[in-house]
Amino acid sequence: MTTTQTSPEPDTVDERGDAARPRPAWWVKLIAFAACLLTLWHVGASFLWIAPYSALREIPTQEVLSGYMLPMFGQSWSVFAPEPINGDYHFNVRAVIEKDGEQIETGWVSATDVELSMIRYNLFPPRAGIQSSEVASGQMNAYNKLSDEQQAVVALDYTEEGWEEWMVRSFDELEGDNPQTEAYMSEEHLSTAYATQVAYAIWGADAVVEVQYRVSRQNVVPYAERNDPGAQRPDPTFSTTGWRLPLEEEGQSRENFANTFRSQFERTQQ
Repeated sequence: MTTTQTSPEPDTVDERGDAARPRPAWWVKLIAFAACLLTLWHVGASFLWIAPYSALREIPTQEVLSGYMLPMFGQSWSVFAPEPINGDYHFNVRAVIEKDGEQIETGWVSATDVELSMIRYNLFPPRAGIQSSEVASGQMNAYNKLSDEQQAVVALDYTEEGWEEWMVRSFDELEGDNPQTEAYMSEEHLSTAYATQVAYAIWGADAVVEVQYRVSRQNVVPYAERNDPGAQRPDPTFSTTGWRLPLEEEGQSRENFANTFRSQFERTQQ
């Protein structure tokens, strides 16, 4: 007596005779749809960010686009022709600190050198390694668009409460109208806030009375002299700024910044 084995039939069969696959749950569809939308937005935002300026960039508005792309997704294609990067920016900080009842002026500390040590020979460099270079680049570019009289205003010391308003009023008192002052004040605010965090990390928030930052740029050896073994890099150029009252942004964490920056600063001093 022989028995015949039969294979189990599928629970459901579609019109073509194939076993029907179970449909994904509603939440899977929702996640997939959201992922598609996010991908489309990211690709579109990246395209608008790196493309030459056009009216398309105003569809999400410049503020929305900048808020999304910076600081995590910002891109720069200036390593390529026709205007490749041809110089280094440095951001230096010093402070007036109170010690044993006296106010002492510290020496300059290169925040850029400290940060670059985080990414040198590092296969997984942190974004913290380029912050000061970006701050320095923005400040000097805005500074260079000011007139000589406005640059003289920037070189003054502002060590009283409300000093940013005082600087704006000083700009307004000058003859002539330069729309670049508003852009510069944004960079001044950012640079002073960054210098404040560096000073707090190195010398302590309780000790720092005033801060001063110095931005410099040094070009590489000119292309025409690239094969000259005795060629020297041009002298650096500086944006001259005075002393500032420390400035902090709401929500900043002194502790988090100090934990990252100070430990790296101490390594560079060994």
